Amino acid sequence: MVFKRRDPKTWAQAIGHFFYPKGGWGRAGYYVMHRLRRLPDPPHRIARGVAAGVFASFTPFFGFHFVEAALLAYLMQGNILAALLATFFGNPITFPIIAAVALELGNWMLGYTAPVHLPQVFSEFSAASVQLWQNLSSIFTGEEAEWHQLRRFYHRVFRPYMMGGIIPGIITGIACYMLTLPAVTAYQNRRVKKLRERYEKRLHAVEKPDPPSED
Repeated sequence: MVFKRRDPKTWAQAIGHFFYPKGGWGRAGYYVMHRLRRLPDPPHRIARGVAAGVFASFTPFFGFHFVEAALLAYLMQGNILAALLATFFGNPITFPIIAAVALELGNWMLGYTAPVHLPQVFSEFSAASVQLWQNLSSIFTGEEAEWHQLRRFYHRVFRPYMMGGIIPGIITGIACYMLTLPAVTAYQNRRVKKLRERYEKRLHAVEKPDPPSED
């Protein structure tokens, strides 16, 4: 195949690059910012898309952040590609911080006296995922579906995470909007200025008369 990798990644390499991209997180972040600045859209639409993508990273819809970010950007009349790129804000480095803040705030808002803390979230999420798969399989196997793990996950993890992620998600999304708008505006203005100068230079070269020939 034309676009197939010459040396396919192994599962270990794929997992390793997910937690630490090739070239480091700094290079990956620079690449995302470079792509955001060069998007062919007005700065305010790009900034809205960034805000949507960042907010989506604070919700517990793991595996669906792309879909959520695209939908929010569409509703906000923002740039959808910018929203997809901005979900990079949620990564293996920031997710533990986001989850800890969202859970603590959500548990406090809901008044839970025996909250689930961050180390227990992964086991709760794993148990709920297994039961969800078993319930989907029961459609074909005829086994009785069970919901206790999913109910437990909803009340102890999903609900407080969702409640607690809204406020910091909105605040961080607005902050990223305010940072992105002037940065993209300045970049696009510089780019337009350079293109104009280049065009005027070429125009001047075309209009410049040829020197008289010596006969």
